[in-house]
Amino acid sequence: MAFPEDVLTSDEHVVSHLHPHWKAVIRPVLILVLAIAATVAAFVFLSGSGAGTAGALVVAAVAGLVLLRFTVWPFLVWRTTHYLFTNERVLLQHGVFSRERRDIPLGRINDHSMSQSFAERMLGCGTLTIESAGERGQSVLTDIPGVERVQTMLYELVEADHDKRSLDDGEMRDILQETQDGKPLRQSPS
Repeated sequence: MAFPEDVLTSDEHVVSHLHPHWKAVIRPVLILVLAIAATVAAFVFLSGSGAGTAGALVVAAVAGLVLLRFTVWPFLVWRTTHYLFTNERVLLQHGVFSRERRDIPLGRINDHSMSQSFAERMLGCGTLTIESAGERGQSVLTDIPGVERVQTMLYELVEADHDKRSLDDGEMRDILQETQDGKPLRQSPS
């Protein structure tokens, strides 16, 4: 389930495209293994008589429901959660059937921080919090793989966006000089 490239503007390019860390699917994989083991054990120990086979089928049906709820669904949620960093914005998208997307322009990012528990440090992931100017304020991105590298990359993107939108020293000096000399700031073309 790839992220649709058609949401990007013409001069925008993807710097990094992430899903939550693979630790998010550890529990679903363990549940898958346990459900398969329970089903196999039920067929080995219960089959042989009519009632035993029916019991084994009931165990298999319950295991199938458990797999759908606790294995397939978390995997789909993990796979459809996207953290996209571009040269213009941060896009956060999640949702299996319905979809929610939040765009945070780089110029509106006020602050970003990361945190890691000891286990997350061992696994190489963590939480990235992005503070932005606007109604919604804070966005918390959990289970970011390589969170230290991602935070540094976000800092570089924000700084590059700021530099792109600001005047260089020479331009600022010229504007200040024009203001002191009483000249109009910009001349209109004839």
